[in-house]
Amino acid sequence: MKNFAITGVAGYVAPRHLQAIKDTGNNLVAALDIHDSVGILDRYFPNSSFFVEFERFDRHLERLKRVGPSEGIDYLSICAPNFLHDAHIRLALRLGADAICEKPIVLNPWNLDALQEIENETGRKIYNILQLREHDAIINLKNKIEHEQRNSKYEIELTYITSRGVWYDHSWKGILEKSGGVATNIGVHFFDMLGWIFGKVQSNKLYLKEDRKVSGFLELERANIKWYLSLDKNDLPKKTIEEGKPTYRSLTLDGDEFQFSEGFTDLHTKVYKSILLGNGYGISDARQSIEIVHDIRNRKVDNVIDNPHPMLKL
Repeated sequence: MKNFAITGVAGYVAPRHLQAIKDTGNNLVAALDIHDSVGILDRYFPNSSFFVEFERFDRHLERLKRVGPSEGIDYLSICAPNFLHDAHIRLALRLGADAICEKPIVLNPWNLDALQEIENETGRKIYNILQLREHDAIINLKNKIEHEQRNSKYEIELTYITSRGVWYDHSWKGILEKSGGVATNIGVHFFDMLGWIFGKVQSNKLYLKEDRKVSGFLELERANIKWYLSLDKNDLPKKTIEEGKPTYRSLTLDGDEFQFSEGFTDLHTKVYKSILLGNGYGISDARQSIEIVHDIRNRKVDNVIDNPHPMLKL
């Protein structure tokens, strides 16, 4: 049994990590969040220590480490806001633990270089949760693409609209410096998935850049991708609105819809199982998607628009 600690335990994604820790037969010894609405711990690890101050959390984990190897943490799961990921990864490695970090692993590519150095110095590992790579339908698609003999590139349209209320703009998610913006917040896992399947980036164009929506064109080795990401409920298709759904997700491949809406329930557990076996996805795996969203965040909108997404209003 391994000892885990977790940061950001009151957040949206934390229950998936708590479930994964429990499903893999391990123990949570400490949890951190500045918010104290963490009753969910009762469902998974009611005996876990809980802290609302980072300094006390840090001191507690340091004390456990000094008590003995069996008391210290083996892994730190990081579900905190994006801008804190880098610091919390460093904490894990300083404590002699491996880090398991949600997406995006960091906001800037150069942060990866610094973390790689610390990883090499400490001998500990930094893992990124890239759970779409564990999805059966996506694995099957990757295998299909790799075995097809094709001279032309695949034509892909990615559309992801997930409506968010006024609160979003006033939270850390609505602050560019803290979240990385829309493309980073809701798009990084799609860009990772597409790069994993269709190869390296050849060009990255930006056609729309607003606080709540972005759109552009991404050329990979084996695919041309028109993409559109939005938090605006007015972008939802009429049918989606009529069905009372707040989210619309679509990925078409050469005009055919690729279905991967199901099968998400146990992906984090699959990732954890892989990590515990000594596998898992690390810094090098995460790098391309971080470079893509960093480029989107920092580039200006292109003056010439070719290959626009159908939802882009020109």
